[in-house]
Amino acid sequence: MATSINRLTDRKLKSLLGVRAEKLTKISDGGGLMVRITKAGAITWLYKYRLGGRETEAILATLGKYPDLTLAKAREMRDQCRRWLAEGRDPQRMLKLDRETTLKPVTVKDALEYWLTEYVDGNLVNAVRYRERFEIHVYPYIGDMALSDCETHYWLKCIARTKKKAPSVAGMILQMSQQAFKFCRIRRYAVCNALDGLSAQDIGVKHNKRKRVLTNRELTDLLVALNSDFFSPYYQELFYLLVVFGARTVEVRLSGLNEWDLNAMLWTVPEKHSKTGEKIIRPIPERILPRIKRLKEVNKNSGYLLGEFKENTAVSSTGGRVCERLGHSERWRLHDLRRTFSTGMNDLGIPPHIVELLLGHTLGGIMAVYNRSQYLPEKLDALNKWIDRLEVLAGNHENVVLLSSASGN
Repeated sequence: MATSINRLTDRKLKSLLGVRAEKLTKISDGGGLMVRITKAGAITWLYKYRLGGRETEAILATLGKYPDLTLAKAREMRDQCRRWLAEGRDPQRMLKLDRETTLKPVTVKDALEYWLTEYVDGNLVNAVRYRERFEIHVYPYIGDMALSDCETHYWLKCIARTKKKAPSVAGMILQMSQQAFKFCRIRRYAVCNALDGLSAQDIGVKHNKRKRVLTNRELTDLLVALNSDFFSPYYQELFYLLVVFGARTVEVRLSGLNEWDLNAMLWTVPEKHSKTGEKIIRPIPERILPRIKRLKEVNKNSGYLLGEFKENTAVSSTGGRVCERLGHSERWRLHDLRRTFSTGMNDLGIPPHIVELLLGHTLGGIMAVYNRSQYLPEKLDALNKWIDRLEVLAGNHENVVLLSSASGN
């Protein structure tokens, strides 16, 4: 037998509101919706349901008070509760979530922090730098705005402010924010479409594909400086390893003593220090073994191969001034050493896939799925040929010995 729905009327509810009675009563409107009327005549809307069959205990979810919550609105909420039940969701829990969202909407900062906490912190080595960019360039201006209220023009104004001082950072903020909102949408945390379809060109930032490669003369200048007191010990060793291995700065900065296995003659960069999230395994050439042994012995109590931890900003700042100190007219930065390494390797005839693996890149396409070989003999051969090239640039036998096993200062 069908249950009748919509038994109550506004006229009946008004006649009961504020009227004292001897006992608490409940009146059904049908479909699970009912009102509870206190002895003082206060009326509250309830939704009655069961999560199991009839043998399970009934649950009463509070919808709101009458007349603040009208009869029409209460019936809409009843229908929503019935839909939630049909989808296997608990109406009481969903009502609570709805109220929390309404009372405290997700802000721009909430959404970005959700991405940073749930994804970036555990997967990307530049997590600290990502958070710093948002804290400096986004949070102070639009961080407290409700995500749903932060329309495209607010974002463009915020990014334009950053572009005046740091164009490249502005482009990164756009890209990171888009990634964050995609992550939030997939995880059903929040939805933001304000940045959909925008590119770096749309915000006036040119995508600058750097092509800087150090010339032979510039690389020679650097090698000679590495064999003198030109740099402090920390930077002397850092720059040396960047030149020899073509590694990322973060891989060397964070390199722990336990990464260097001198028995197996392997340097293994763990996933947490790798930009791709994959281990990077590089052979240790015999000619640099004395240098690595010395570093491990001198810095054995620090935990770090270079003896201490330095922030990326400090290393980047110092590295950015090296070209000036060496008197080079065209500016270069530490990352250009990787491009120099790659170009030099290819000029030596090293197969491209070996160069890519030494750089810490993942192989593309089907090779990334099926080919898990580390090509260790080929990598070692490539590094030895590269060191041969560096020794030629260094100039003579005396400098060669210093290049391979400098005692440090």
